[in-house]
Amino acid sequence: MKEPYEKPLIKKVQVGLSNKFGSVYGRHLRPEIDGVPISDLVSRFGSPLFVFSERRLREKYRQIYQMFSTRYPNVHFSWSYKTNYLDAICAILHQEGETAEVVSEFEYEKARRLGVPGSEIIFNGPYKPISALKRAVQEGALINIDHFDEIYDLEDIAEELGNSIKVGIRLNMDTGISPQWTRFGFNLESGQALDAAKRIVSGGKLILSGLHCHLGTFLLEPRAYAKAIEKMVDFAYELEDNFGLKIEYLDIGGGFPSRNRLKGIYLSPEIAVPPMEDFAEAICDTLLSKLKPNDFPKLILETGRAIVDEAGFLITTVHASKRLPDGTRSYVVDAGVNILFTAFWYNFKVELEEDIPGPAEPCIIYGPLCMNIDVVAENVQLPPLPRGTRLIFSPVGAYNVTQWMQFIRYRPAVVLVGEDGQVDVIREAETLDDVINRERLPERLVLKMS
Repeated sequence: MKEPYEKPLIKKVQVGLSNKFGSVYGRHLRPEIDGVPISDLVSRFGSPLFVFSERRLREKYRQIYQMFSTRYPNVHFSWSYKTNYLDAICAILHQEGETAEVVSEFEYEKARRLGVPGSEIIFNGPYKPISALKRAVQEGALINIDHFDEIYDLEDIAEELGNSIKVGIRLNMDTGISPQWTRFGFNLESGQALDAAKRIVSGGKLILSGLHCHLGTFLLEPRAYAKAIEKMVDFAYELEDNFGLKIEYLDIGGGFPSRNRLKGIYLSPEIAVPPMEDFAEAICDTLLSKLKPNDFPKLILETGRAIVDEAGFLITTVHASKRLPDGTRSYVVDAGVNILFTAFWYNFKVELEEDIPGPAEPCIIYGPLCMNIDVVAENVQLPPLPRGTRLIFSPVGAYNVTQWMQFIRYRPAVVLVGEDGQVDVIREAETLDDVINRERLPERLVLKMS
């Protein structure tokens, strides 16, 4: 069969000034994931396909836990369900010793369904319906209050149940991060957090026993966490001195980065992203320097992305190629932003299943959606790719399978490669029945076929 004719094109390349880090145009190849060939995965489960590595997930958790637990004697990790709430992923981390951190009644119910007792659930978030709050109280969950209305709701529940309720409050504060997350919790600098504590104490129905904060997402500055710890410890002792309270835990939240590359940052993650040791050292060293002798409140971390992101891969297949009017080579693949939501934030690592000859050039990769925003990768150095070429995107383990949507195309299967090489389906590929199961067609609208 003859190769399709392509009109010759000369495109000016603006290389600009080089930097001290140089550029890397070498082939990035990934023929397998944890010993399982990409070809085998696609032949069994189709394309596109999300693949998670159990080994990578467990190893990453253990590495990060060790970084903190060897620096501070009272450390606890609680898995952030919103980051990835697939049953299998959550179950692995619960096996490793993590409790559950949830931000909705849906996530709370999912954790309970998995067998997590209420006493091992942290309930955060700005919207907690009274029915969900009541259940969480009755089951012994740790509730971090987000606003004054939630104080009133919990006081009503305490009065109804005839018991006092232990609670924490979420703080927001200036730690040098911009933009500052002020939407959630009580502001520390304005005195709002102190007012909340006074209100809790004066009500006599709630017992303030913990402080929580979450500074932001994909933060690259360990010093911001150190500043947060300083302010939290100072505030904890202010509460203890003024109201006779005992702050039992300091929950620093999450927001730690993975080895991904944010759009707008052109250095590699190995250079741009601080190692997790820097965050552990900043938090734990500051904590030990600020605490009174023999005072070791529980340090809670709700780390999500930094644990799971690098355990996730997406296999996708080239369906077509074309030249754009400006001469840029583009490819259409079978995975779009409907399933790869974090494509709006990250420049992923894009790897080939096998080496392909030919000169590399800057390319753009589009998904299959009939939407102009469906761009999954830009300015990727690729050789001329034949139809059917498989590409592997990573890291994609965080937020994609919680923020994906059923839009235009079915959502694909998700599989887990076990430590022994066994491959299990942990979420089946979507079908038409899944999509229409909740729909109802009134009888008067049923089509009458002639």
